[in-house]
Amino acid sequence: MTTIIFQPYALLAALALLLSPSLVEPRFMVYNTTAGIDPGKLNVHLVPHTHDDVGWLKTVDQYYVGSNNSIQGACVANVLDSLVPALLADKNRKFIYVEIAFFQRWWTEQSETIKNTVKQFIRSGQLEFINGGMCMHDEAAVHYIDMIDQTTLGHRFIVEEFGVTPRIGWQIDPFGHSAVQAYLLGAELGFDSLYFGRIDYQDRAKRKDEKSLEVVWRGSKSLGSSAQIFAGAFPENYEPPPGGFYYEVDSDSPVVQDDVNLFDYNVQERVDAFVAAAISQANITRTNHIMWTMGTDFQYQYANSWFKQMDKLIHYVNKDGRVNTFYSTPSIYTDAKHAAAKAWPLKTEDYFPYADRENAYWTGYFTSRPALKRYVRILSGYYLAARQLEFFQGRSDSGPKTDLLADALAIAQHHDAVSGTSKQHVANDYAKRLALGYAEAEALVSSSLASLLESKSFSKKGNPSTKLEQCPLLNISYCPPSEADLSHGKTLTVVIYNPLGWKRQDLIQIPVKTEDISVLDSEGKEVVSQLVPIPDAYLNLRSYHAKIFLGNTVNDAPKYWLVFSVSVPPLGFNTYFISAAKGGAGSAKSRVSTIQRGEKSSVDIGQGSLAVTFSSEAGGITHYDNKKSTLMEPVQQSYSFYTSFNGTEKDTQASGAYIFRPNNSYVISQGQAPLTVVHGPLVEEVHQRINPWIYQITRLGKGKEHVEVEFLVGPIPDSDHVGKEVVTQISTSMQTNKTFYTDASGRDFLKRVRDYRADWDLKVDQPAAGNYYPINLGIFLEDGKKEFSVLVDRSFGGSSLRDGQVELMLHRRLFHDDGRGVDEALNETTCAEKKCQGLIVQGKYYFRFDRLGEGARWRRSFGQEIYSPLLLAFAEQDGDHWSSTRRTTFSGIDASYALPDNVAILTLQDLGDKKVLLRLAHLYEIGEDKDLSQIASIELRKLFPGKQIGKVSEMSLSANQERSEMEKKRLVWQVEGEKGEDGKALRGGPIDPNNLVVNIAPMEIRTFVVQFKESPEILDA
Repeated sequence: MTTIIFQPYALLAALALLLSPSLVEPRFMVYNTTAGIDPGKLNVHLVPHTHDDVGWLKTVDQYYVGSNNSIQGACVANVLDSLVPALLADKNRKFIYVEIAFFQRWWTEQSETIKNTVKQFIRSGQLEFINGGMCMHDEAAVHYIDMIDQTTLGHRFIVEEFGVTPRIGWQIDPFGHSAVQAYLLGAELGFDSLYFGRIDYQDRAKRKDEKSLEVVWRGSKSLGSSAQIFAGAFPENYEPPPGGFYYEVDSDSPVVQDDVNLFDYNVQERVDAFVAAAISQANITRTNHIMWTMGTDFQYQYANSWFKQMDKLIHYVNKDGRVNTFYSTPSIYTDAKHAAAKAWPLKTEDYFPYADRENAYWTGYFTSRPALKRYVRILSGYYLAARQLEFFQGRSDSGPKTDLLADALAIAQHHDAVSGTSKQHVANDYAKRLALGYAEAEALVSSSLASLLESKSFSKKGNPSTKLEQCPLLNISYCPPSEADLSHGKTLTVVIYNPLGWKRQDLIQIPVKTEDISVLDSEGKEVVSQLVPIPDAYLNLRSYHAKIFLGNTVNDAPKYWLVFSVSVPPLGFNTYFISAAKGGAGSAKSRVSTIQRGEKSSVDIGQGSLAVTFSSEAGGITHYDNKKSTLMEPVQQSYSFYTSFNGTEKDTQASGAYIFRPNNSYVISQGQAPLTVVHGPLVEEVHQRINPWIYQITRLGKGKEHVEVEFLVGPIPDSDHVGKEVVTQISTSMQTNKTFYTDASGRDFLKRVRDYRADWDLKVDQPAAGNYYPINLGIFLEDGKKEFSVLVDRSFGGSSLRDGQVELMLHRRLFHDDGRGVDEALNETTCAEKKCQGLIVQGKYYFRFDRLGEGARWRRSFGQEIYSPLLLAFAEQDGDHWSSTRRTTFSGIDASYALPDNVAILTLQDLGDKKVLLRLAHLYEIGEDKDLSQIASIELRKLFPGKQIGKVSEMSLSANQERSEMEKKRLVWQVEGEKGEDGKALRGGPIDPNNLVVNIAPMEIRTFVVQFKESPEILDA
């Protein structure tokens, strides 16, 4: 027999449970969530949100469907699925959503019942789209045109599906913030406010003390107060405040346990914690309104777990009465701030660079994954041109389109994509999407060009018979059509399209195998051409990468680059013919010589008024001489690398994908390799083998008054397992007083001062990393007499760490993670035939000296040419009948017209229904150039010859609302210390409805929807 002995305390516990009323009485609690703003109390705005990266540790599709959870447990579809019943359960609950790339995927899968429910959420304000782009784009490594395009894509989806326009910017995770984001991707979108999470830790500390986390941000000195925006940096980050307010199902924060019949009842404890956190935040902000960001990355996968706890907090905190809290959105919060009628501190310029703690500057990502950055930039310019050609041909419902490339480019602007801060397999996914998008756009471009070649008017389209090829691997000197055998009477036809709005003179370079060839223009006249031997470094590049991209070995490599000069009309093409030389002069062969290192000799290369001198003794460039501007300047160029800090037990911060933390710096010796000098009628070059893994060509072209530097860097050695961050320095004798200028997202130029911040007293702990800035267009120096400018072909990190010197970081290869979440070293490799090596980066930068005040003209005009290169298409023909059967030249605008030199077409896109989206940009800042920083006039009728314009509507930047309506709705903010007219700017004014002339003021971008009438559309060549 078993004896059971009851201890007294156990017996009492058992009796208590048996007598518990909860076992016999059901308990149902209704929480009061109806609260709104209380003017007499501190108001805590609870903003439920999720931050859904469009790729980072997993690909965008893996994040959406919830696969690959061994890396990260995240499923965006679950978030949106669970959101619907959670919002239905209580009409007072609210939620904001940001990343339209995900929402669009989800939307296409929903039933009409769910869609109608969601539309009701939006109408009632329960669900609000914030920001509204396809992704939350980066702000450092991204170009402003890409920022506009990806935002427009998201905004068009929102307005077409729901009829609403986002009014709040929400850049909560990008790693520093651009002035262009504030005025262009904020105010010019019609946004009333902009909120973000990441500013420098020293800046944040000062702003907390001064209660200046929230400001009026005036990002453009040209547009002034007309494009300012209310902006707020969060006290810490975009998560709930300290004190345990995370409520995902697997969170370790204490829930609100309000059942008195259960253990761990803690209502008063949680209310006290809430009130303490609210008062703490109120002490560092202004007015009686604070915002709590209730969410973080990929939260609300079971939405009710969050809402249930927030319901309780609202109920019990308001019952307590010390503070007032309620469900809110950034729009409600912004309106409350505005209603307070306060004046706010003024913020100008930007929030770069960003450090989140000592020795942790997020300036490495300005260069990380430089090949991906270049690929994005190339396809961005290609997309601009492809949309123009799609418009000229007419958008087809069945044929190839630009849509796939648009989606891929939009996703690539995400702040973990073009930034270079994703895992490698995710970076590969971005590149794959871009390649697929390019393939369809390439087919569209070829079809459109062929249609234009075969048609005398836009009204006669049909299926063209001309087959055109393009060469996406031209960067590795691989172009099958140009390498064809031109003997036996064959001719290679080259159609060259110019996407810019002005006539363009340029030099084209393509690989060829044939020596005795000539080039004719569209009128049959021979043009000057030159054969430049392709160096072994580029033939090796071609051989290796052809195996990677094509999957097989490419034999019989070309021997020469054929260089010839071209002239192409605005928004149009010209045709050139390459064939075997027939009695004419043919292509000039370059004169090639070598100079041994150490010899006391020098060599000049140059075309026209510009020449540069190389010293064989020094092993590099020594002087720049422009006879036209009478500027003769000493200049030197060198390479070095920073070894990366790997972290220690006491100081774990390593250099990584995000963070640049150098350990030491080493000059790269140029060795004893001779200089190879190329002379010719069109280009002159000096080739240098800097070391076994750096090759450089310095090039001067006919008609060009700048120096072009082309480089191959890599594979960076890994045998010592020490990370290396490779830089080039261009040094002048200029005395620049620590001052230099870098672009903001390819748009405005901002003044930088070494070891200085205008907003706080900078503590310098990283003299290199802490002075690096993102460079998308260029960097320049001034010394009171002249300017020295450097332009780039993609985003790089750069600085002026010494007076008179420009430094660009070209490549990085690292072997440690920097502890910011990606959990992977930035060690990019390429593999062919089961052998892998470090990534080789090919690129270009350009430099030039100008008299003071004259450099902007080159930076702006040539900067557009870098972004929008000439587009080449090839066809092979037998005989010479091309000109008799096809149009050889074309311009999409009136033959007598060209855009002003200070204006560019950013967008020309067919919207269907005889509508076109037209976006025009003034390229200059106020006071930047004495002639071109003026209002420019554009005649719209001459942009659309052969078409009758019925209506022109000026729109917001993203074309989701009419500009006049946007201006009426926008909130006006007061600035401390300013009176009514302070900060006013020059604007172009409304379009003249009679003569359809648009006036554009400096730094304006104006967006129009042009509606055409039903009429014959004839445009002769």
